[in-house]
Amino acid sequence: MNFFRKLERKFGKYAIPNLMYYIVGLYIVGLAVHLVNPMIYYMYLSLDAGAVLHGQVWRLATFLICPPSSGIFFNLIALYLYYSLGSTLEQVWGTFRFNVYFFMGVLGHIAAAFIIYALSGVSYPMSTYYLNESLFLAFAATFPQTQFWVMGILPIKAKWLGIFVGAQFLYDFIVGGMAARLSIGLALLNFVVFFLITRNYTSVSPRELKRKRAFKSEVKRAKIQKIALSHHKCAVCGRTEKDDPNLEFRYCSKCAGGLEYCMDHLYTHKHVTEEDL
Repeated sequence: MNFFRKLERKFGKYAIPNLMYYIVGLYIVGLAVHLVNPMIYYMYLSLDAGAVLHGQVWRLATFLICPPSSGIFFNLIALYLYYSLGSTLEQVWGTFRFNVYFFMGVLGHIAAAFIIYALSGVSYPMSTYYLNESLFLAFAATFPQTQFWVMGILPIKAKWLGIFVGAQFLYDFIVGGMAARLSIGLALLNFVVFFLITRNYTSVSPRELKRKRAFKSEVKRAKIQKIALSHHKCAVCGRTEKDDPNLEFRYCSKCAGGLEYCMDHLYTHKHVTEEDL
C-alpha cells in the first residue's frame, strides 16, 4: 500500500479523471464499426501481435474499442453496467489507483498477445473481454454485499457472481491450452496484484460511501454557517472571531467596500479600489 502512495504522490497528477467516460466512448466507436462491418475491427484494429511487429502499431490502442457485448440492446446494457462499475471504483479508490488498475489490465492483454505470438508464431485474438471482467471482479471484491438482479428477477450478491466468474476462469485456465492460460493469467494479473497490495479497500460499502459524503456535506455546511454567524472576517485570510476569540479586527480607511482585516494583515494587505470591486 505504501508503494502505491509513493507512486500517487509522484505520478498522481498524470492520472485521467473520469476514465470510464473515455472507455465508454471508445466502446461506442467500436459498436459503430461493428454495425458497419465487423471485419474492419478484426482486419485492421484488433490486437494482432504479428501485425504490430510489421508496423501496425495503432493496434496497441485501437483494440480497446471492441464493445463488451453483441447487438445494440445488450451493448447498451453492458456499457451502462461497466460505466457504473468503473465510476464507482474510481470514487472509492481514487483516480490514480483506478487508472493504475485499468492500464495494468491493458498492459496484461498486450503482454499476453506478444508472448503467445513469440512462443507459437500465431497471433492469438485478444478482445476487451477479460478487461471488462476484471472490472466486475474488482467491484465484487470491493462491494461483496451489493445485490444484482440477474435477468431482472433473481437477486444475487456481487460476491457470489464474482466467485462464479472466478471459478469459470479457473476452469478455463486448467483445461485450456497454452494460449488460454497465458491470456487469462496475464490479462487478469491486475486483479491479483492490486488486491494483494490494497486489500483494505475490500471493506468499503456503498452505504458507507453515502455516509461519508453526507458527513462531508454537513461539515461544509457547518463551516458556511459559522462564517455567516460571524461579525468579523479578515478579507485576506478569511479568519473570524469564531476561529480565535483573541483575534482583533480593524477596518481599512484606504480600502473601498468597508473591508476589515485581522491584525496580521491590516498593514500588509493590498488596498482594494472601487475598480477592483
